[in-house]
Amino acid sequence: MYPTLYHALLDLTGIDLPFLKFLNSFGFFVAVAFVVANRLLAAELRRKAATGLLRPSTRTVTIGLAARPGELVLQGLLGFVLGWKGLYLLLHAAEATADTKAFLFSGTGSLVGGVAGAALLAGALWWEKRKQRLDKPRTEQVVIAPEEHAGAITMTAALWGVIGAKLFHWLENPDELAALLRDPRGADLFTGLTMYGGLILAGAMVMRYFRRHGMPVLAGADAAAPGVMLAYAIGRIGCQVSGDGDWGIVNTTLLGPGPRWLWQYDYPNNVNGVGIPITDGRACFEGYCTVLPETVFPTPLYETLACTLFFGVLWALRGRLRPMGAIFFLFLLLNGLERFWIEKIRVNVLLFGDTTQAELIALLLMLAGAAGLWAVHRARNNGQHGPQEAH
Repeated sequence: MYPTLYHALLDLTGIDLPFLKFLNSFGFFVAVAFVVANRLLAAELRRKAATGLLRPSTRTVTIGLAARPGELVLQGLLGFVLGWKGLYLLLHAAEATADTKAFLFSGTGSLVGGVAGAALLAGALWWEKRKQRLDKPRTEQVVIAPEEHAGAITMTAALWGVIGAKLFHWLENPDELAALLRDPRGADLFTGLTMYGGLILAGAMVMRYFRRHGMPVLAGADAAAPGVMLAYAIGRIGCQVSGDGDWGIVNTTLLGPGPRWLWQYDYPNNVNGVGIPITDGRACFEGYCTVLPETVFPTPLYETLACTLFFGVLWALRGRLRPMGAIFFLFLLLNGLERFWIEKIRVNVLLFGDTTQAELIALLLMLAGAAGLWAVHRARNNGQHGPQEAH
């Protein structure tokens, strides 16, 4: 396993770049997932606009205003944080990379770097606004094509996805929330994320975005669904590469077709440091030198394979499956189906009895997907549907 990009580069190429210890491998794949989802969403919004399902919107903007105090303060704060940590990292690389998590969440930094960073970013914004300033600012109506919303939609999903993932994780693990309230300094806010929590809250906020900008919610959801499915698959690659604990139950006997690691894996050097010390001669990364005592099902791999396949199905049907909303509801059905069955061999917190939170959510998604498919097709057959894509 490669907890960070530093460990991956060092093991695969021998190149030693300590600053890469700050780049968690799971976070890297999550970033890749959002980039891919953004590209696919933009392509789908563009295609749907060409079919007439989506239309451009307008926004009123004021041109020629000077930089507002609030803008300068926010830009200055961002610059301060970057300079505060960044300059200290450059001057004390060995100390900062010895325990990257402790450094990032500590009060250690360079005051000179912080002040310089704040002045640089705030000054750059002020200068840029000054060059564009007009004696008499004017307002204009700007036409925004549907695909131009892709970036804002992706950022909305990213922000609320992280918030939702953490909130749902705390629902499953209230002891961690209690520990955070007792001692915020010891908390790690960027690990222990529940993907379904992120998916649900991000989905709700993206649909809110569609409504606020005059886009048909079901058409927008159809456009987003294939990219979200592929992004989910890529995110699970990050779970596998980092060994973040999303593995399956113990499996020391069952083998199927293909290599042994596809069925039995022990996650050496996993990012959580779970297991027993590595003593069999395999690579041992300082701070992560553990391996599971028994092999388990590598369930992130199974989810990656299943969701990649389902992405192919959604992508192939996106211009054929009608009416509006059918692709989105099929996404719910397929994603719920995949996760419901993977929970049977996956380690997770039990909600009640033998049922996990993810298993319950997956069941609800399947029901919502099936009900949604029935409803949109029934509405279509009753003549209550809007404009549809041409074959």
